[in-house]
Amino acid sequence: MAETTGTAAEHGDERRAAGSVQSVERAVSVLESLARLGGAGVTELAAELGVHKSTAFRILGVLESRGLVEQEKERGKYVLGTGVLRLAGAAAIRLDISQEGQPVCRALADGTGETANIAVLDGDAAVNIMQARGSAAVTAFNWLGRRTPLHATASGKVLLAHLPRDRRDALLGRPLPRFTAHTLTAPGAVREQLADVLADGFARTAEEFEEGLNAVAAPVRSYDGSVIGAIGVSGPAYRMARERLPELAAASVRAAADLSRRMGYGG
Repeated sequence: MAETTGTAAEHGDERRAAGSVQSVERAVSVLESLARLGGAGVTELAAELGVHKSTAFRILGVLESRGLVEQEKERGKYVLGTGVLRLAGAAAIRLDISQEGQPVCRALADGTGETANIAVLDGDAAVNIMQARGSAAVTAFNWLGRRTPLHATASGKVLLAHLPRDRRDALLGRPLPRFTAHTLTAPGAVREQLADVLADGFARTAEEFEEGLNAVAAPVRSYDGSVIGAIGVSGPAYRMARERLPELAAASVRAAADLSRRMGYGG
């Protein structure tokens, strides 16, 4: 009897999962139809999807609540909403910074001899989207695609420092994990360091994320002045000693200014 009940439960889970996938497919189809048609009413969209009007209306309601579609007051037709532009803009920025950042990242690595990285914010972490290895880096860990903590990395500190205060406070209100003996985990201490980041124009870390690893990074700005990424270098502590960090920070700031210009920033 228990086996029969368990099997029925599994089938129920499968049916619910299939229904969820179908709902996602229909929602995507609605967005694609609106992109192609420019605007459409519930009846027209229901016909496009091959579903009842009530089903199309429910899908539109969910999309509208997320700002992905809007209803025109004059004609009553649905059109793509500003939420689509927000998502497209975020994707475009990431693609643009990858394209424009390639020669800048390479030049920074060549100029310093260290491993250069470009990182962008990804939720509550920094994700590295580009890396170039310098001549002094005999071996280099592949940071591409890796999510790293905001409070313990140079790129992360740059991104965290430039977040709106409420979002920054929310992130610092969570428990901050310790990675090494040098990791700052007290929110007050991190806030003090972030204030220095804003004042200095760059961030530095000394063995905060990994023992023996130091790094510096500077903010990359978009055309409107908002910080959209961070570029910097990392390397072994014996080679990137504290006395050398100002030199590497200056190189990172210059690279960030170059990449910011390429992204349209005129400041």
